[in-house]
Amino acid sequence: MNVLDALEWRYATKKFDADKKLPVEKIDTLKSAFNLTATSFGLQPVRLLVIGNQKIKEELVQHSFNQQQVADASHLLVFAVETDIDEKYIQSYFDRVKDIRQTPDEVLKPFRDYLETSVKTMETGIKKEWIAKQAYIAMGNLLTVCAVEQIDACPMEGFVNAEYDRVLGLEAKGLTSVLAMPVGYRAQDDMFAGFKKVRKQVEESILEI
Repeated sequence: MNVLDALEWRYATKKFDADKKLPVEKIDTLKSAFNLTATSFGLQPVRLLVIGNQKIKEELVQHSFNQQQVADASHLLVFAVETDIDEKYIQSYFDRVKDIRQTPDEVLKPFRDYLETSVKTMETGIKKEWIAKQAYIAMGNLLTVCAVEQIDACPMEGFVNAEYDRVLGLEAKGLTSVLAMPVGYRAQDDMFAGFKKVRKQVEESILEI
């Protein structure tokens, strides 16, 4: 299946087969794909929670406007972001750069100084929005990976972030939830699986300049 066929195959799964679980190899693929996701400046301020614990998934249903996919899916992926990015966080990124690429400090210093100044002077609201956008980039990437890997998924904004943060203990980790995505295998009786996609014509959605 090529990527376009895979994207035609995927849909926002409304009903999962609760008895079918993703094999470890599929979960590992999703983890690695997430870690390779593009982020602004490569800072990776987004973390992925892979929740297979059935009790926790069931507890989160009530905080997800009772969307049963959260409990019935094989796993629930939660995209959480750092509540703040400071100089210490940026320094840890450049420590990784030096460790992996062996780049000298004098080469890295101008870029590091630029990032530190930019983050320090950024308005709090703008910074939070910028950080949160990284979760959307990551989810978009994983949705495509899921399609190619024949993993069903349902991207979700509809949940109570504060309750997710409480149940998952995210505040203590300096994180806050942004998006959720149940993944697994569609139920055979999910009527939405057979619906034709409703999309604009390519000529309407694409502008060539």
